[in-house]
Amino acid sequence: MIRLLIVDDHEMVREGLKAMLVSEADFDIVGDAANAEQALELIERLQPDVVLLDIRLPDMSGIEVCRTVAQRFPRTAVLILTTFTDENLIAQCIQAGARGYIIKDIERLDLKRSIRAVARGEAAIDSKAAVALLAQIRRTPQIRQEPAPEPLSSQQLVILRLVARGLSSREIATQLYLSEHTIKGYVQEILHRLAVKNRTEAVMVAVKQGWL
Repeated sequence: MIRLLIVDDHEMVREGLKAMLVSEADFDIVGDAANAEQALELIERLQPDVVLLDIRLPDMSGIEVCRTVAQRFPRTAVLILTTFTDENLIAQCIQAGARGYIIKDIERLDLKRSIRAVARGEAAIDSKAAVALLAQIRRTPQIRQEPAPEPLSSQQLVILRLVARGLSSREIATQLYLSEHTIKGYVQEILHRLAVKNRTEAVMVAVKQGWL
């Protein structure tokens, strides 16, 4: 079971999300909160696996909530679910520890897929957020020269480009006519070669190196 906490200052949004997700056999909605103070209290008490978090809350920014959760509750994954596609906000949330960033007009199946992805430790960034994030990374000046990471094979680069488009391991497997297990093995090897912890960081490295 994936234990979910929903955090949004609009009651109608919270109720809508609960109605959408409650029928999933592997989802357990353990609570909801209207502000950051309530959210952090519930996270500490309930230890959810995934927090669906709006970036704009009345008492604290979603970025600060992400940072606090990453520091105090590292086993809880934060999935930003918001209306904002501002590239700076997206980058700040990812840097603060959010494991995913999706826009509220996302399709129902994509939302469920994203929740399951971050619960597995993967990244989940929908196409609109990914485009904005990549644009921001490309414009960010490099302050210091970093040693180039170990180069990737042509197959690994193909897979990384699909990861950058927001595809899950299963979707990549279908597109490349490989097994999902094989794709997950490729992804782990990419993370190892680039010395990063997750898919989002791998995409950032690839952009900086000019591979995407």
